[in-house]
Amino acid sequence: MPRSPSSPAFWRSPLRGPWFTSVLGVVLLVGITVLFVTGLVSYAAYNPDLSPVNDQTPDKGLLGFYLFSWPTHPSWLYRLTQGVHVTLGIALIPVLLAKLWSVVPKLFALPPARSLAHALERLSLLLLVGGGLFEFTTGVLNVQLDYIFPGSFYPLHFYGAWVFFAAFLAHAVLKTPLALRNLRHLRDEPSVEERELVSPNPAEPTVSRRGALGVVGGGSLLLLGTTAGRSFDGPLRETAVLAPHGGPEPGGGPGGFQINKTAAYAGIIPTETGEEAWRLVVTGREGRSVRLARPQLLQLALHSSALPIACVEGWSTSDQWWRGVRLRDLAALVGHDDPVDVLVESLQRHGAFRRAALRANQVRDPRSLLALFVNGEDLTPDHGYPARVIVPAAPGVLNTKWVARMTFGDL
Repeated sequence: MPRSPSSPAFWRSPLRGPWFTSVLGVVLLVGITVLFVTGLVSYAAYNPDLSPVNDQTPDKGLLGFYLFSWPTHPSWLYRLTQGVHVTLGIALIPVLLAKLWSVVPKLFALPPARSLAHALERLSLLLLVGGGLFEFTTGVLNVQLDYIFPGSFYPLHFYGAWVFFAAFLAHAVLKTPLALRNLRHLRDEPSVEERELVSPNPAEPTVSRRGALGVVGGGSLLLLGTTAGRSFDGPLRETAVLAPHGGPEPGGGPGGFQINKTAAYAGIIPTETGEEAWRLVVTGREGRSVRLARPQLLQLALHSSALPIACVEGWSTSDQWWRGVRLRDLAALVGHDDPVDVLVESLQRHGAFRRAALRANQVRDPRSLLALFVNGEDLTPDHGYPARVIVPAAPGVLNTKWVARMTFGDL
């Protein structure tokens, strides 16, 4: 038996072939396109033109194009789009690994480049495989709250996505017509360029190709069933056993729902948030400024909103009842009768987004609050006591906790 992986006879699995690879390729063509679109949507949800506050990606240039202000209707919009992005990404992992396995002989084929066109195709495959593994790996680690990247996840995933999708698009243009032809004719006889996929001396099959696809599909369904519940309420949440923050509601009482970072993790000092020490500083037009203690905020008009929290990691809470002061009323206190952008600063010392900016349309929405209560009780320290921002459809990190200062005006 040949010992070199560059020899076609080294690869003996009878499952490999153009039909098997084509089925997996078409699934990835649809799935990865949805992932890329929902990833761009997630990028837009951060209102990235509010730089360098919300988006600190260096040298993004044309890749950081920005088309619209993120809407506040419906309130579950980000919960849906990011839930699809993360859950689909996890469910596609078995398909991606099976696709890589199905074409691995081509990665070792010699000579490495038979022509300039072939060399360019091999280079695109390097970017495609490397980019795909990088994006899926960093995405899974981020979802699992394993922040072990040699830098910030946000720009790494951002640039990796563009490299991967560019290579993916080039590969799709070259290979999709051939894949569709293979599926249409259900043929296993390879063309000349596909011959590297088929073993000249295959081993005895232990499972059919359709059976192998069933195993891959079963793996995807298993991952789907153990992660999708993070984006739903009720009994389905119980199934999210592999998802941090995705399972049953933690604890009980009015504050018994998911959090990302605790007050201790964020470096919040309890004496800073006590009623004697804490003051909210609100600044607006022409330097007009007010300092408000919590009892003074309680004397303002209070309003309620039923809103979820949805995070970039793909998990979300059910709707909670928040009560507090409308952001647009705070803007009016400092001279902005027409809502404008706002910069929100937190007391937190550790973690990203100690400062976050919101667009005027988010400030204008009557459901956008500086929340003081949740579900009829004071905020707990881990939910942002003494005050936090809650905005419909905004990513969780923009719903700043432990608010110390708000600056209204064009950013």
